[in-house]
Amino acid sequence: MTASFQPAHVFDFHGKTAVVTGGGNGIGQGVALALALAGAKVAVFDHDGQAAKATCERIQAQGGAAWPYTVDVTQESQVEAAMQSFHDSCGRIDILVNNAGIAIRRPTLELSLADWQKVLDVNLTGVFICARAAARFMVPQQSGCMVNTASIMGLSGGGLYPNISYQSTKGAVVNLTRALAVEWAGAKVRVNAIAPTWVRTDFIKPLLAQEDLVQRIEAMTPLSRLADTEDVVGPILFLCSDAAKMITGHTLPVDGGFLAQ
Repeated sequence: MTASFQPAHVFDFHGKTAVVTGGGNGIGQGVALALALAGAKVAVFDHDGQAAKATCERIQAQGGAAWPYTVDVTQESQVEAAMQSFHDSCGRIDILVNNAGIAIRRPTLELSLADWQKVLDVNLTGVFICARAAARFMVPQQSGCMVNTASIMGLSGGGLYPNISYQSTKGAVVNLTRALAVEWAGAKVRVNAIAPTWVRTDFIKPLLAQEDLVQRIEAMTPLSRLADTEDVVGPILFLCSDAAKMITGHTLPVDGGFLAQ
């Protein structure tokens, strides 16, 4: 270990700015709160403007700095305008947590093309739009990091219930992450992804109501439980931090050992 490694410093985000998409609830809200608590100035993007505002109010109540933006990540003009506004306010963009996502859980033979496209637009095209918009600032400043939210369903075939559009887009996010990491490495912009298991948030509320399904997932998970929000927030902050400055193009499963079997 070199003398330059200072644990207290590498996880200190003072002086950093961060954009969190889907920051109005769930994992995104948890990440926004944690980044602010660690010292970052945070922009909360969410299609639900009131939810974004509520997250920012929680951050501000704790003495942090946060800006809410009503943003549909599928709309290029909205994303780019919000990124520009946040950059104008803070002078730079250091971190993007590309977290906004949706799921439409239907059997493939019952999934309409419109619903397939809706999931594709948010989960893949939205990630691309936000990554490109942030990179317009990160590449010229020759620094920055991004963490995309993939899923263990992007690394496996699933099978517990049909979810083809979600699985396909999350698998694409894994390779999008690799491709962007390689493309922007020369500009010292790191791009990684997180692949959570089922996380106890409103995103999977309909699944949590199925007690037999929850029990099956727990039985298939070596650590024998679903994840809580904080289980995912910590690894995301690690990938955003200087502790991970030699990590890029990687997808980190946070799954209690689910994929290890």
